[in-house]
Amino acid sequence: MRVHQGALTVSTRGRGLYDVTREVARVVTDSGVTTGLCTVFLRHTSASLVIQENADPAVLSDMERWMARLAPEQADYEHDAEGPDDMPSHLRASITRSCESIPVARGALVLGAWQALYVWEHRRAGHPRELVVHVAGE
Repeated sequence: MRVHQGALTVSTRGRGLYDVTREVARVVTDSGVTTGLCTVFLRHTSASLVIQENADPAVLSDMERWMARLAPEQADYEHDAEGPDDMPSHLRASITRSCESIPVARGALVLGAWQALYVWEHRRAGHPRELVVHVAGE
């Protein structure tokens, strides 16, 4: 059994979805694992990870609009220490994920033809987002 761990920093430019598939795939390649599992963990509470369609950008735009309706900025939140987008970003992150697991086969991530891994920035301003990529297998 081989175990490899890498770290990535994704510099977001504000609210939106950022494709990190290539960067994570590079860590898998560096690991030397040909069959196993890649776990990606995002070390933040106001952003999240999602596996979603990578072909039609309208999917990502629709997701953003849906999420804005679900957790709007203009609400009566008690937690607003960092501004009006503070609590909505935590709500958005709480219904998505901070960790994703993707199988590895033949040394590559096993994603569907139209799938990509995204960091979903929920804050208006950009932030450096840290990912821990853990690869285990043979």
